[in-house]
Amino acid sequence: MNLYFARHGHTPWNEEKIIQGSKDIELSSKGIKQAHELAESLSKVEFNISRIYTSPLKRAELTAKISAIEVDIPFQIMTGLEEINLGDWEGRTWKDVKKNYPKEFDTWLHNRRLEKSPNGESYQDLIERVLPAIENIIKDNNSEENILVVTHSAVIMCLQCLINQVSFEEMDKYKLGNTEVIRLNTEDIEKAVSLLNVE
Repeated sequence: MNLYFARHGHTPWNEEKIIQGSKDIELSSKGIKQAHELAESLSKVEFNISRIYTSPLKRAELTAKISAIEVDIPFQIMTGLEEINLGDWEGRTWKDVKKNYPKEFDTWLHNRRLEKSPNGESYQDLIERVLPAIENIIKDNNSEENILVVTHSAVIMCLQCLINQVSFEEMDKYKLGNTEVIRLNTEDIEKAVSLLNVE
């Protein structure tokens, strides 16, 4: 099974460089256009997507819905695929966070897998809820199918860090633009699951 992971379309907070995290922000007009462009690329024969799964957050759900309608395939909301909850930092810029939470930010920055933002999740928390959701997707579909998962930046970066055994402090190297797509397979997910526990 091929699993294509797409980041949601552009939002007003992306434009303003405001931390979204678990906040339920709508797509911008640019993001809606990107979702239509994603649908157009998915209609190409080489993808042959049979089903789309999406995070429940509006920016991901609408990206998935536009693609599903245009390509005429079913889509399903899957809890567990949401963006990381960054707690008190959500709704702020990173510049503001560094200024107002200097100690917490520095600690978090240098131990990104296990440290939590104030009242938020760690990336370990994130991956521990994301992987079971992906395993359910794999279980519920035929091994020959191609599935699209519309989710969020941190979800995709954490998956790639695990699969490639790269430190979470280096996750930014895997950052995708809005509606960019990567391809993984079931073996990649099995590897990520095997590396889930922190030694």
